[in-house]
Amino acid sequence: MLGGMYSERPAEGLPGAVLWRFLSRPGSGPGRVLPDGCMDLILIGDRLVVAGPDTRAVVTDRSRGERCVGLRFAPGQAPSVLGVPANALVDTRVPLADVWPSRLVRELTERVALAERPGAVLTEVALDRLREAEPIDEGWRPAAVAALRAGRTVAETARGLGLSERQLHRRSLAAFGYSPKTLTRVLRMRRALASARGGVPLARVAAEVGYADQAHLSREFRALAGVPVGRLLAD
Repeated sequence: MLGGMYSERPAEGLPGAVLWRFLSRPGSGPGRVLPDGCMDLILIGDRLVVAGPDTRAVVTDRSRGERCVGLRFAPGQAPSVLGVPANALVDTRVPLADVWPSRLVRELTERVALAERPGAVLTEVALDRLREAEPIDEGWRPAAVAALRAGRTVAETARGLGLSERQLHRRSLAAFGYSPKTLTRVLRMRRALASARGGVPLARVAAEVGYADQAHLSREFRALAGVPVGRLLAD
């Protein structure tokens, strides 16, 4: 549902992060960006924008034919770069100047806009910010994502990390923007969609990824994606 040319590749030096490019076709219809548990730093035309973690699909205007270059952070990675907790940016698209000093953003915007490889500049800045950030224990974050993605319950995930459920909930809000249960729903939807796009029947997908049944899968897709799963597969 993107209406243009899209490509992505791993962001060197940032485990789990992805650099992506998108060029929309002038006059194309709206695009639908699905929740993925991630946050992005995006150059849209000549503007740097932060995309916060989504709890529902975002419908975007692709009609102007703009070029977008983005750095999609791994789940929980962006707060250490941006210097703000993820739950402060849930379901938002805000100018980077609302997060960082205006002078710094102006200089970075000019660098990125003039660079032959703008994604490399975004990655370099992110790595610099991480090096300057106060050291914190980040090992729990990828472990939590892996456990929840694999279908572990919140209680099982917390025990595996040596945390209480309340501690995991608090950490998750700051790192991912939402609770472990919401993150589980988002990750499960993404797994289900990948399987269905690979040709697996929906009833089997529902059973394999942890939905109660196909009707449960359908309700979750409508809630998170805003459209029936069949429409996503058709697009």
